[in-house]
Amino acid sequence: MPDAPLQPSPWMLLPFALLLSAIALGPLRFGQWWLRHYPKVAGGLGAIAVGYYLFVMQAPQRVLHTAHDYVSFIALIGSLYTVAGGIHLGVKGESTPAGNVLFLLLGGLLANVIGTTGASMLLIRPWLALNRRRIAPHHIVFFIFIIANVGGGLTPIGDPPLFLGYLRGVPFWWVAQNCWPIWILAIGLLLALFHSIDHRHHLRATAEPRVRQIEPPGQWRCEGAHNVLFLAVILGAVFIEKPLFLREGLMLAAALASYFTTRKSIHEANAFNFHPLREVIILFLGIFATMMPALDWLQMNAAKMGDTSPAFFYWATGTLSAALDNAPTYLCFLSVATGPSADIPALLLTPSFAADLAAISIGAVFFGAATYIGNGPNFMVKAIADQQGAKTPSFLGYFFRYTLPCLLPVLVAVWWIFFRR
Repeated sequence: MPDAPLQPSPWMLLPFALLLSAIALGPLRFGQWWLRHYPKVAGGLGAIAVGYYLFVMQAPQRVLHTAHDYVSFIALIGSLYTVAGGIHLGVKGESTPAGNVLFLLLGGLLANVIGTTGASMLLIRPWLALNRRRIAPHHIVFFIFIIANVGGGLTPIGDPPLFLGYLRGVPFWWVAQNCWPIWILAIGLLLALFHSIDHRHHLRATAEPRVRQIEPPGQWRCEGAHNVLFLAVILGAVFIEKPLFLREGLMLAAALASYFTTRKSIHEANAFNFHPLREVIILFLGIFATMMPALDWLQMNAAKMGDTSPAFFYWATGTLSAALDNAPTYLCFLSVATGPSADIPALLLTPSFAADLAAISIGAVFFGAATYIGNGPNFMVKAIADQQGAKTPSFLGYFFRYTLPCLLPVLVAVWWIFFRR
């Protein structure tokens, strides 16, 4: 965020609201029209916000700052998508509910090592393959809940908000050391809930004759393992801040090297193409542009929203992270919590600030799972699943059928136990 946040007109929150509404309702109500025209909708609403900042607010630096954030976001998402598409993890047989729970748990742990985006792009295709004979919407949703979001809540590598906190002085292992009980509670509750749903679904599916057909057993294998080197380059580049665009250049170079050194047969085995990435690039271009007024308005008014207790920071950061990008939302409330002081290591010696920081960190990471746009890999996972013929819920179906009845009780439990007081 800029050092001196601007005060846009509240009316300029409307393009962002309209874009969210279009993303939610367009595929549901106007499917074919939306597929043809969503670039125009995202681009048009984004142009309104950009034009307002350039010609009314006369704030070109704000636009350039957002453009840099967008390029960095797409460079990370796109490079990880490309490199992961060159790694084919062959699977054997069909997973059971218990096997699925183990897969999700290991994927959540892996997210802390290679990031939620890296883990999601690497594991979504094996996950679809393991459950290919009975794939259902809950398989996609809980993959997003755990691997694409909550799982990466222990390290700065795990999720972008925590990485931004690390860059501003939060010790690397602070979140893991202070928030691991919260992580265990949330992961445990989500895995228990998933097992309950998947066990019932497995019983129904195996009772149907069509799923008892004999299929080739397959074998466990890993092809394209050389791409792990390119994955390491991308993850290392994340920590580079200067010179400008060196980080993004390294990511692009790794992606190009991966794409041209990977055998065509591996891409074919993964059904790899760039259509899901194209959709993310276009929609998030509109989201990044239209959320500028929303974030600036939030920056100016966040301190007026409540009593700034840990409960306030948890719910405020979390709720807005579900609709806005969770990384800038984290930064906004971190600035509210620190006040004029910028010495976060010194502030962490104060128990009240430590509690606030835990609430902000957990709220940003966990609530990112509440919608498809709450965190970068969410929409990408949906796009890949759609491309491979899996059933995925709509934007509203995701929220009302899974977020409210499944994720929200977990979030409430976290608040009640750790942040209510």
